[in-house]
Amino acid sequence: MSNYPAAYQVSKGSILNVDKAFYRSLIADPAQRQLVESHVVPIRSGFAWKVPAGHVFRIVTLEGPQVADFNMWNLHNPRERMWASRTRQLQQAHVSTHDRLWSTLPYLRPMATITEDTLASYGVDSDGGRVHDLLGTRCDPYVNKLLTGEDFHFHCHSNLTRAVAPHGLTELDVHDVLNVFQVTGLNDDDKYFMKACPAQPGDYLEMFAEIDLLCALSTCPGGDLSVPMWGPEARDPIDVCRPLGVEVYALDPALLQGWTSPGVSPYKGVHGLHPEKVEWK
Repeated sequence: MSNYPAAYQVSKGSILNVDKAFYRSLIADPAQRQLVESHVVPIRSGFAWKVPAGHVFRIVTLEGPQVADFNMWNLHNPRERMWASRTRQLQQAHVSTHDRLWSTLPYLRPMATITEDTLASYGVDSDGGRVHDLLGTRCDPYVNKLLTGEDFHFHCHSNLTRAVAPHGLTELDVHDVLNVFQVTGLNDDDKYFMKACPAQPGDYLEMFAEIDLLCALSTCPGGDLSVPMWGPEARDPIDVCRPLGVEVYALDPALLQGWTSPGVSPYKGVHGLHPEKVEWK
């Protein structure tokens, strides 16, 4: 494993320098939060929900291992949505506590910050696998048709499409995902692999909403990914599919004193389109 330095280095005072003490304070005392929403997402389905800025939300494994595909938008402007590839560069390819999920250009700001991850101790396994994946993306019926020649309408892309339709969004708004509870990596041939989900009943990933959010979740039709979805050993993994829970909590206002929702990027968007003198040396 390489120790070559990361390309994206944090400068002093950068928004990438997370105030960990603040986020730790949000989880320190359960009495300082109130459950305001709780939902069960059935197998092979999708669900969308709103989270006001300054609230926290959890994705929970209710009955055992199950992977999930997660999307997120600015509630008031769906053009601003989670940017998986830039998050991968600014944070890491597998996210955990105190990592942030970033939005697309021209906005480029943290949309949510991970406050708690009960699988944080998974670390790196013997195959180089890690959990909560940003390397891959959602399964979809187009790739499935390409690989198998068959139609299947309940891949994560389709589940997310159905989930956001009541909110005025379409398939075109569904984007690259955070694969929650999913263990992935790159093998010696630099090819993407997926392993069985290690989550147990009651595990969760919790995030703090930095702005008003519309979130969407798919319970992957592959279930816990212990059964191959494609290839010679593939079969219908319906027996390893399980529901997931979604919880939203309001926080004691005292916890949020001094916190402000991050603004969009201060770059003015000139892009060299306005006449100006440039001398390249």
